[in-house]
Amino acid sequence: MDVELRQLRCLVAIVDEGGFTDAAIALGVSQAAVSRTLASLERALGVRLLRRTSREVTPTATGLRVVAHARRVLGEVEGLVREAASGQSSLRIGYAWSALGRHTLAFQRAWAAAHPATDLELVRANSATAGLAEGVCELSVVRRPLPERRFDSAIVGLERRLCAMAADDPLARRRSVRPADLAGRTLLVDRRTGTTTTELWPPDARPRTRESHDIDDWLTTISTGRCVGMTAESTAHQYPRPGVVYRPVRDAEPIAVRLAWWRDDPHPAAAAVIELLTGLYREK
Repeated sequence: MDVELRQLRCLVAIVDEGGFTDAAIALGVSQAAVSRTLASLERALGVRLLRRTSREVTPTATGLRVVAHARRVLGEVEGLVREAASGQSSLRIGYAWSALGRHTLAFQRAWAAAHPATDLELVRANSATAGLAEGVCELSVVRRPLPERRFDSAIVGLERRLCAMAADDPLARRRSVRPADLAGRTLLVDRRTGTTTTELWPPDARPRTRESHDIDDWLTTISTGRCVGMTAESTAHQYPRPGVVYRPVRDAEPIAVRLAWWRDDPHPAAAAVIELLTGLYREK
């Protein structure tokens, strides 16, 4: 089946204009061209779409359904063209677990004030690229380097590492913990998007690990006391949870917050986002 946009436009024009002659005028083509285009569409679909009499042209029952679909398709194509032409009518930024922590609301408000013509949407996507590879966003916030060459990124800030534990955990009485304090514990990790691996510990003092794939599951399990977790400080700001406390981890490297994009198709707003986020993290 080979259906073209010109055929759908022709069908809609015939129905809207009430006939082939007026449709030809609206489309700027000959009446014969309109007839040929409609005939080619009917052949492609294998159905009759219009009834022609000496007085009027009316859609068949199938034609009515096809016209409705054609209007939706043409509308979506027009929206696609507008967005591609403007390049900045909308901006979706993906994130895996936490967006920008305590900077999230400030970023949204500052963006709306500085770029009112570009709608900003934060999209949660628990994948290694925070939705970038899956096409659900144009930019993404990630907290570990993306190894694939098809992506590029820039560091916009640094965040402390925090240990998440049950509120009644003995370590919760401390103001901070060290990696060595967790060596005999079970560490709950997300291998797809997480920032914590056992490589943070010496080979002979690494904690046991258990895998989690969702922030809610991660927090619920930690609240039971069976596991502890290590995460970026943005998680604590975005996901406070009764029964879970966060403590800074001393002697641990901070986590780099990166903005990522497609290397061969960077969004026009990427530079503005980097500038704004870098400024927010510097205010810390």
